[in-house]
Amino acid sequence: MTETDSQIEHHGFGAEVGRLLDLVVHSLYSEREIFLRELVANAADATDRRRFESLTHPALALPEGAAIRIRPHKPGRTLAIADAGIGMTREELIDQLGTIARSGTRAFGQKLAEANPEERPSLIGQFGVGFYSAFMVADRVEVTSRKAGATEAWTWASDGRGEFTIAPSSREEAGTELVLHIKADAEEYLEPVRIETVVRKWADHVTIPITIERDGKDVPANEGTALWRKPRAEVTEQAYNEFYRHLGHLFDTPWAVLHWRAEGAMEFAALLFVPGSRPFEPLDNDRASRVRLHVRRMFITDGAEILPPWLRFVQGVVDTEDLPLNVSREMLQSTPVLARIRRAVTNRVLTELKNKAKELEDYNKFWENFGPVLKEGVWEDSEHRKEISALLRFRSSAEDGWTSLTDYVSRMKAGQEAIYILAGDNADGLSRSAQVEGFRARGIEVLLLTDPIDAFWPERMDAFDGKPIRSVSQGAADLSRLPLAEAAAGEAADVTALLAALKAALGDAVAEVRATDRLVDSAVVLAAGTSGPDLQMQRLLRRAGRASFAAPPVLEINPRHRLVVALAAKAGAGEDVAEAAGLLLDLARIQDGDLPRDPATFARRVEAALAGP
Repeated sequence: MTETDSQIEHHGFGAEVGRLLDLVVHSLYSEREIFLRELVANAADATDRRRFESLTHPALALPEGAAIRIRPHKPGRTLAIADAGIGMTREELIDQLGTIARSGTRAFGQKLAEANPEERPSLIGQFGVGFYSAFMVADRVEVTSRKAGATEAWTWASDGRGEFTIAPSSREEAGTELVLHIKADAEEYLEPVRIETVVRKWADHVTIPITIERDGKDVPANEGTALWRKPRAEVTEQAYNEFYRHLGHLFDTPWAVLHWRAEGAMEFAALLFVPGSRPFEPLDNDRASRVRLHVRRMFITDGAEILPPWLRFVQGVVDTEDLPLNVSREMLQSTPVLARIRRAVTNRVLTELKNKAKELEDYNKFWENFGPVLKEGVWEDSEHRKEISALLRFRSSAEDGWTSLTDYVSRMKAGQEAIYILAGDNADGLSRSAQVEGFRARGIEVLLLTDPIDAFWPERMDAFDGKPIRSVSQGAADLSRLPLAEAAAGEAADVTALLAALKAALGDAVAEVRATDRLVDSAVVLAAGTSGPDLQMQRLLRRAGRASFAAPPVLEINPRHRLVVALAAKAGAGEDVAEAAGLLLDLARIQDGDLPRDPATFARRVEAALAGP
């Protein structure tokens, strides 16, 4: 045995550690490349700590050109990661890299076994074992470290199976170097290009330079500038645009830039962008917000749901020092701090949208891109519903372009009680619909809603500015207060007998047949019950194969229309109007964008009507 061999100390992790490390390596992380993020994060933390210590101990100042250096060596199948950070003593190597053993393997294993997968990251994070992700790609890890201010260096080594060794070593400067002996199935992490891709993905904006050795030269691998931590006055528009394009792999310029720093009880820096155009990937494919969460400039995850789904078009970074770095960082569990950050960031985005909404033409561009997404907030977010409602824009039966609910209320007629809406598939078609005839004849404006979400959100927001919101397809209670113009009015027929005959002929196909004063040019129109879903919602239910949830419609007839007048005379004389009843119902369905109940029967009835008696 040599003198060097006699100086090697063997330390056992404990009987259970092999099983625990297997869980950490194979069950905790979903992406193997995470190991590099963990080790770079440790190196960056160590460098920051030395920088902090040097404020009171100048002798510990970082050397000039301090960086995190990554050196792949394919012939030896090793990957080295070195820093000039605070370093570790012999005791710290044992304590910090033997955390599992020191923290109590039995308690650790019990908690890990009892936790569901979503809880594991936060539990394991309490034990500080992110370092052990190295064993996902390495079958042996060696850590050589020299504490800043000390002269001795030590090497910690382990294969992660049951024990580690500590031995005296040498290192010219303070800091730490990890050498990973890469497994045969992980050789991709010996390729400089692959390493650079991982670094740019996970640690691009760590302020400490990161270099990768390539062809004997150290090549910069990160930008090293946390743009969001700079004062806004120091950032140019070009810098914002470049970062925006890098962040989202986009080619346009942002519609809005939000850059601020929150200070006080809660501190974080944020740099957010509202895109200037819709993404190629539909926003409906994934409703999750992808704002990146950083802790002390280190990327943690883009799955922290910093913003609610109805603001998922917003991109950017939120960076805080108030959150701990847990071992997984992939499934950051909700904490009170993160909840407060979410609330603050959401409110800030809403404030920005409110301010931008004053610039009508510019805001309209935003609305055309992301209005349908923003409407989702009315449906699902009661806390912010009132604020979102002021940001909504609609097409109108009476105005060109986009209009707001506030503008609509300002134009309401004397005696008009409600805000009227009509949902469908096409604004032009809706504007010509029989549903709006009576409203237009009385000078009452109807908002035309054409997005799929428009069938849902009015159910959750039943009023605005004290005015109830009603679908015109569910009736018009106050139209009688606003009579038709004299030229449009005609003599109404007595339709009592006709109503009874139509209902008898149609049976359960309609809930009711009634006369209405909301038609001018059309003979019939469909209406939904006042308490159930409107007609558009019922159409969506039928298309989704859930017709059982759609109630039979109400058939409304225009007693002034010449067709209805003629049918009323027939019914009054006791003639059969059953064929006409089916034809009227199908006509009303077609007017609302539906197919006839039975296209073949409808065609036969039309042919018979055209042929005459």
